[in-house]
Amino acid sequence: MKTQNVFQLLLISFLILSCSSSANYSEEFKSETSGKYLFNADDLMIISYEGNDLYLHWRGVKTKPVTTDTNEFFVPDLYKKLRFVKHPETQKRYISAISEENPDSLSYDYLKVADDYKTPSQYIKDKDFENALEGLLAIKAQDSLSDFINQYKFNRIGYRYLRDDNYKDAIGIFTMNTKLHPNSGNVYDSLADAYLQSGDSIKAYDNYKKALSINQDNRRARKYINAYEGK
Repeated sequence: MKTQNVFQLLLISFLILSCSSSANYSEEFKSETSGKYLFNADDLMIISYEGNDLYLHWRGVKTKPVTTDTNEFFVPDLYKKLRFVKHPETQKRYISAISEENPDSLSYDYLKVADDYKTPSQYIKDKDFENALEGLLAIKAQDSLSDFINQYKFNRIGYRYLRDDNYKDAIGIFTMNTKLHPNSGNVYDSLADAYLQSGDSIKAYDNYKKALSINQDNRRARKYINAYEGK
């Protein structure tokens, strides 16, 4: 980062700190604004209050933003000034990122979701692959190239389960991956591996056949299929 940019960052931070106010939050305001907000399709940030202090929980870190107004605050980690807003039509609550160029403009960036809302990653952590798949398919419908549905990421998770002889969860992850990427021979090959190691030779055979039908160069799948059919 250039020296000038560093100086500007420090200056802006100083100005915000110097003009920060001690906001007086009503109990109604706290109730309406506290809770979970979607930072992105698979990431949450949480607003909470302790007494009259606002806190932001994000990616495992709890911070106390700089309050600039009852409805606004600055988050140094994001280098963003944020504002609580309500959509005039849906009446849903959001956190809006305030534009430096046009601070009076309204945007609806981070949607407030229910307290029991879970991201696909949280469902995967809980080993609830059915609900994780539902959320991931919704992400895929919006962006088929999203990194959140990267097949190789899920393969790595599945093989970690396999190394621990956790066949049930490995099969759960690999099955989810086949639903997300039905045209990938790699995901069926991985699912076949899991079934084979779990002792289910029939399902291993079925998935190796599927993998081979997509990728005729899959020698391991061909070798297993020939051996199985030669019995």
